Amino acid sequence: MCYTSLEAMSTGLKKSSLNDGEKILTSEEQQAKINEVRRLIGQLPQKLSIYCSDASIARYLSARNWNVKKATKMLKDTLKWRSDYKPEEIRWEDIAHEAETGKIYRSNYIDKHGRTVLIMRPSRQNSKSTRGQIRYLVYCMENAILNLPPDQEQMVWLIDFEGFNMSHISVKVTRETARVLQDHYPERLGVAILYNPPKFFEPFFTVVKPFLEPKTYKKVKFVYSDDLNSRKIMEDLFDMDKLESVFGGNDTSGFEIGKYAERMREDDKKIPGFWTPGTNLPSPASEAVIAASLDSVALESDSDSSNNDKAENVALLRMESEEIVESNDHAAETGAANERNVGGGSGAVQRT
Repeated sequence: MCYTSLEAMSTGLKKSSLNDGEKILTSEEQQAKINEVRRLIGQLPQKLSIYCSDASIARYLSARNWNVKKATKMLKDTLKWRSDYKPEEIRWEDIAHEAETGKIYRSNYIDKHGRTVLIMRPSRQNSKSTRGQIRYLVYCMENAILNLPPDQEQMVWLIDFEGFNMSHISVKVTRETARVLQDHYPERLGVAILYNPPKFFEPFFTVVKPFLEPKTYKKVKFVYSDDLNSRKIMEDLFDMDKLESVFGGNDTSGFEIGKYAERMREDDKKIPGFWTPGTNLPSPASEAVIAASLDSVALESDSDSSNNDKAENVALLRMESEEIVESNDHAAETGAANERNVGGGSGAVQRT
């Protein structure tokens, strides 16, 4: 999954080499576009309103080259996804078994720009469940965001390719990873460090360079343990006394699942306050209100949608809202059943 995270980052941002780069706007112009997106989104339930900060809206605008219409559609899709998938409700105990080998974990240090660091080791994959892997990836992304300082929106991916081979790549996981990261975590990557990658990686990125956003290509750094220039890249980004020795740093402690589990459980305690500051979490009865609010968000179709598409969206969203109101008990039973069926089937997302 770690390799596919990087592949997803590049795959979803392909463009024609003839296209212009990102628009350069004044701060006043940017704020005007942020305000316009907020107006189009409308009133939201508390959690989703917190999610739609100015900085968050700016990320969606940046991902769509500051096109208000496209950014609004992208953001609406994420709001619907967050309401359905509930990433902020995933807890350590739900995904702990996916973390046992240290295939992805948040480091206990930040880089020199204050960005949280996700360590990724694709050779340590320990699961064949696509849903389990994606759920763990989402948990890691949410945890990294939870630990960002107030003035920082991006993170660092530090990918260790020791022991990696092509058998660690899953097309299905790659496709789903791409969808989640591209659609729902835009502009979250600050830099990706590929540490001792396979030899074909760098020539591959050279070939695809004309089809990548320049800002995306510049985020990818190839680092080799036997290269002096590579060491300078690491020294410029990290405090070498805190960086793990496998990456050329001086910290020899390594990953310990027991200690990491303690850190994550403590972080889990912060989540309710992060999403509902000064209040209690919504009661189950309020889920219908959230669904109804999302109906009004999703039903604001793009101006080029057909009347038939609008009618279909209305019917679908009404059905979803009614199902939430009328089937709370059944949904709870289904969620419990899903917890017992890790890795099975290809239906709705299960707790793992």
